Amino acid sequence: MKRRRLTSFTDRSLTLCIGLVFIVTASANRPLAAQTSSSSTNLKQSIMQLDDLYTCDRISSPEISRDGTMIVYQVANVDAKTNKSKSRLMLVSVENGQRRTLTNSEFNDNSPKFSPDGKTVLFVSNRSGTSQLWTIAIDGGEASQLTTIETGASTPVWSHDGQRIAFVSEVFPKFMSGSDEELAKQNSDLLKAQSEAPTKVRVFDRLFYRHWDSYVEGKRQHLFVINVEQVDGRLIAKGLPHDATLGDRDANPTSSTFSSGRDFCFSPDNKHLIFTATPSDPVQRSLESWSTNYDLCRVSVENTSSDWDCITSSNLAADSGPQISPDGGTLAWRVQKIPGAEADRWLIATQAVSPDGKLTGNPTTHEIADDVSVGEFIWQDNTSVLFTAEWQGRARIYKQSVLGNSDKGRVYADEMGGVHDLSCSQHGQLAFSESRFNAPADVFVQKSLTDKSVINLSKANTALIETLSLTVPEWSMDVAVEGDVKMQMWIIKPPNMEPNKKYPTVYMVHGGPQGAWNDAWSFRWNPALWAAQGYVVVLPNPRGSTGFGQKFTDEISGDWGGKCYRDLMAGMDLVERLPYVDRNRIAAAGASFGGYMMNWFSVNTDRFCTLVTHCSVFNFESMWGSTDELWFDEYEHGGMPWEKPGSYREFSPHTKAGDLAKFKTPMLVIHNDLDFRCPIGQGIELFTCLQRLNVPSRFVNFPDEGHWVNKAANGHRWHTEVFEWLDKYCKSKK
Repeated sequence: MKRRRLTSFTDRSLTLCIGLVFIVTASANRPLAAQTSSSSTNLKQSIMQLDDLYTCDRISSPEISRDGTMIVYQVANVDAKTNKSKSRLMLVSVENGQRRTLTNSEFNDNSPKFSPDGKTVLFVSNRSGTSQLWTIAIDGGEASQLTTIETGASTPVWSHDGQRIAFVSEVFPKFMSGSDEELAKQNSDLLKAQSEAPTKVRVFDRLFYRHWDSYVEGKRQHLFVINVEQVDGRLIAKGLPHDATLGDRDANPTSSTFSSGRDFCFSPDNKHLIFTATPSDPVQRSLESWSTNYDLCRVSVENTSSDWDCITSSNLAADSGPQISPDGGTLAWRVQKIPGAEADRWLIATQAVSPDGKLTGNPTTHEIADDVSVGEFIWQDNTSVLFTAEWQGRARIYKQSVLGNSDKGRVYADEMGGVHDLSCSQHGQLAFSESRFNAPADVFVQKSLTDKSVINLSKANTALIETLSLTVPEWSMDVAVEGDVKMQMWIIKPPNMEPNKKYPTVYMVHGGPQGAWNDAWSFRWNPALWAAQGYVVVLPNPRGSTGFGQKFTDEISGDWGGKCYRDLMAGMDLVERLPYVDRNRIAAAGASFGGYMMNWFSVNTDRFCTLVTHCSVFNFESMWGSTDELWFDEYEHGGMPWEKPGSYREFSPHTKAGDLAKFKTPMLVIHNDLDFRCPIGQGIELFTCLQRLNVPSRFVNFPDEGHWVNKAANGHRWHTEVFEWLDKYCKSKK
């Protein structure tokens, strides 16, 4: 495996003293290929506190105007005391960086989109009580509500001519005939009847009746189209929204795995929609719960049929994220090749497209450089796309020509942090959001194609970050593991470390398992905050991690407790030898797959003084029968439990539960009622075993949360529980 090229601060830190702290300069301009860092230390800086995490502005959804003069973006704020949140929209000038507030209510304004002429911003807001489309002129003034659809509206997309808007709404698929007004009334009446019913019984006749943290309630995500026009300087709707994707099928990805962030678009002539549709089979109505065969479909904006034109039927794996080139001549989308494998490598496919959205000629699947997998992508001009990709603990932006298949692309920007929301102007100027381990997301722009530097335009948290002593990894080391490959591992030290002192350590295992610890900020698992508690934080990327080649990713499937576990133990061998680590005070923590690994640790080793397991997997057999996305378990184990019983039992922690008493490692178990991915029974089974075997343990349950803890007050309590547990069983351990 090719050894990763380290950034200058990473290489330099190998020769610097332990106590050196690198401070982010959030407002600095920098080349696209450079890490922002500074070696200066402000003695007045303070150690990050839990409340600081909830003080940060949460930046997202930047979009650059077509002419490249402005960027609109979203700023969200949460209040951990009241458990409320609100978000506003900001405008910033690309030329001079001047920022001004576009919307400012006590509600949530999000998903901003410039109109094609750049005069209006379309956005989604709940300021009228439900999620609806609103518009506001870029010059300011009052926002106007565009839709009043009872089933709500989200993820709007403009037509190329600005005369139509498509959006997603969740409706009852049994209503398929009648006018737009009649269909709206039928959906509204049923929603009202459900809310007023004396019993809240749920009845199901197919799988996929719940997903992530919500019950589907018999509804489907359909695409609606609304015609708009300017009247007296205001954008108004012409008629009611029209459901263009009638039928008992979702016209939008139900799993974020298959969403590229842009899941549907208008055809070049603005009269058709091309969209990502869930798997469908007229016989097996529950197919979407165990298949990854997402397809691109096409319908007229005036369609009244449940029959959709499938334009990618030849590929039995996933297709998603259609986008039309600026000149309207080419359709690009993401494609996978292995059916059932959600972590298969994503590639870019392109094909000529006619004005009405029909594909012509033959598709081309482009070979991508460096064995990377395509994340988000955007057209930069008529012949090339830009896309994000994980690359050895960080991110890259690649530029891929779509002319033929000989060009494997080139690195457009290297050594990036967490990059999202790519957006290009008609001149190819690039805007995006980016975060780091030591800096929340901000909005950046590449002002000119001839100048590769980018500018931080939002500077949302500059004042806060400059008051905090935040460390970044001093190096990213490669650990020799079996198979003649290396495991990359981040280490983040606590601020103001004292020489010759040994520190407690937390060994964090990421989720997925096909995921990675990348240099990015998180509001849920924030390594900088954990380091600020006085811990050395170690973030290994073992077998199964993404961004290290597809073979490395694939080697976790069917082998969760095998090579990956041994990789992690090899990492521990190195950690225990570090001069500043107290080997008797090493804890481990993880969520989802990371939580699974905590459970596997608990029955296989006594190397950790305590374990924190969040929304984990404990019993593969019961997990299969209660999880929402069956395709994942069935691919990982090679079939269903009665077909592959050995595979489901080989690495299942519950089969070795008796060894919990052997190692007696104290465990904090966190599991939530609305977690439908790793259902609550997994945590209950584990806690029952721990208590029955008299192992020190504590069960923390959030009844109103799912796989993640998203509500501000709950998140604050989650951190408090975790840090108090670690303090008791790790930091304060004698």
